[in-house]
Amino acid sequence: MSAPSAPSAASAPQEPQGTPKVSEREARQVAEAAREQGWRKPSFAKEMFLGRFRLDLIHPHPMPASEDVKRGEQFLTKLREFSETRIDGARIEREARIPDEVINGLKELGALGMKIETKYGGLGLTQVYYNKALALVGSASPAIGALLSAHQSIGVPQPLKLFGTQEQKDTFLPRLARTDISAFLLTEPDVGSDPARLATTAVPDGDSYVLDGVKLWTTNGVVADLLVVMARVPKTEGGKGGITAFVVEAGSPGITVENRNAFMGLRGLENGVTRFHQVRVPAANRIGPEGAGLKIALTTLNTGRLSLPAMCVGAGKWCLKIAREWSAAREQWGRAVGRHEAVGAKISFIAATTFALEAVVDLASQMADEDRNDIRIEAALAKLYGSEMSCLMADELVQIRGGRGFETADSLAARGERAVPAEQMLRDLRINRIFEGSTEIMHLLIAREAVDAHLSVAGDIIDPEKSLSDKARAGAQAGRFYARWLPQLVTGPGRLPGSYAEFHPAGHPDLSTHLRYVERNARKLARSTFYAMSRWQGRMETKQGFLGRIVDIGAELFAMSAACVRAELMRTSGDHGREAYQLADVFCRQARIRVEELFTRLWSNTDDLDRKVVNGVLAGTYTWLEAGIIDPSGEGPWIADATPGPSRRENVHRPIH
Repeated sequence: MSAPSAPSAASAPQEPQGTPKVSEREARQVAEAAREQGWRKPSFAKEMFLGRFRLDLIHPHPMPASEDVKRGEQFLTKLREFSETRIDGARIEREARIPDEVINGLKELGALGMKIETKYGGLGLTQVYYNKALALVGSASPAIGALLSAHQSIGVPQPLKLFGTQEQKDTFLPRLARTDISAFLLTEPDVGSDPARLATTAVPDGDSYVLDGVKLWTTNGVVADLLVVMARVPKTEGGKGGITAFVVEAGSPGITVENRNAFMGLRGLENGVTRFHQVRVPAANRIGPEGAGLKIALTTLNTGRLSLPAMCVGAGKWCLKIAREWSAAREQWGRAVGRHEAVGAKISFIAATTFALEAVVDLASQMADEDRNDIRIEAALAKLYGSEMSCLMADELVQIRGGRGFETADSLAARGERAVPAEQMLRDLRINRIFEGSTEIMHLLIAREAVDAHLSVAGDIIDPEKSLSDKARAGAQAGRFYARWLPQLVTGPGRLPGSYAEFHPAGHPDLSTHLRYVERNARKLARSTFYAMSRWQGRMETKQGFLGRIVDIGAELFAMSAACVRAELMRTSGDHGREAYQLADVFCRQARIRVEELFTRLWSNTDDLDRKVVNGVLAGTYTWLEAGIIDPSGEGPWIADATPGPSRRENVHRPIH
């Protein structure tokens, strides 16, 4: 369950030269080895997937320290003024580039060092305030939000913070805090979420490594000063080899940025194709030991993924603002369009979902700051849920705006109307369902973590390479585990009408009923997972439709829990408590409808029929259905050749100083 099933040989595109050939099993083993194996700290989401609703892990809602709040609010004030006076989002959209003076202004503000400790010249913001800053600046220009996020969430600072030596931190972090932009280079033309096929190499040579290869979709790569590069080190007598992480100076001889890529959205994104040819990197720039690169990348993403849903929160807030203002001003059939039920339902969805998504991000971020819980699943759920729901909210805003939603902001302004970039928001948000792990990969990643306890005790039973004695031992171990675990799934607090009574204060909607629903359905989710594993055993990893629905149910239950806990926090702190309870109640009722549908679709679906149709499509059975159209696509290979060698292209690298 670490990666999707491979396409058939007949349908697979020709692989570029130099791409390692690996079997499906080998690919899964590489991904599995990169996982963080242990669970040293409790996890609310992990427990929830096991049918245990540990409300005590998230309630009372964790709170930031007063000094962290003061420092964070002071920076947000400065960033808001900068965003309002120095950032022209419409210009960035028109010119498809962030002006150099804006980037230099962000440097002067300290925005490059939001997450870097003060002793290295950074601002030392918490995850909570870092995310609030991204939501704020991302609302002014999503391209700027992406630049800052790629630099700090997955770029050089975070891997160094977690795995770097003191010398590396002293050398690079002061630069990264104030002047140097960083980028993260993992993806290759024929390597996405399947890192076992990574083709870029780093060959040891004395006190250096020599890098060769091509990296694709290098966000910030066009303007970066420092790169974190994942490359395959060959096994040697003195080293274990494997995929390894390096800090690389972007201006090193042999590095060429061969193309600045253009996309349907995020037009100011400095994303490119980077070629390495005989690039020498000091061994001192290696992060961690050889072979630790994927583990470093995945651990970095544990909290790094929270930046993306943070910007989705900002998008939701903007969608709500525009929907409110437009729907009150626009009249049809004698009343404001927002008063019509068909439009009002969309506004309610945007408001309730924005509240819940902010609850999810703030809760996961504060948990990350406190470092008491393992939040790898929570962060992944936040990324998955935020990216999917924000796209739905933006789509609903376009529908509410009607023809004006489809019209560009420049066109609206040209004919005398308010320049509302609704269609741009929809385009900009679309990439979030692909960035930092597509929705499909996130389903598989989260599902793998969700069934970790089962595989730990019973994995050997379904492993074809295990001996009969190994299977027998695993069977005995599994018997003991399930004898204790299964009875816990029969009943719980969700069956008791008085449970979670503090969430039903007088004069407020009753949120306790939603928490009881979450508790009951967490147990139902665990029973469904156990039944599926018993039914399909080793074939479970191929049931990606089922696994995706399991994860989506978990995401809804997590969001419901976070919304209720946030509402109670706001009530007890006197901060719009009644309104928060109302939004949480509406969100939970909407989410329950989605959960019921997902549970139904676990067992009533077209997955098997879909598979037959797909096999027919890939075999060419239905090519007659494609008749009568013209394909406007240009000529060329499906995947660009990434054979190592010197560049034949102009270097479009443009560092900003």
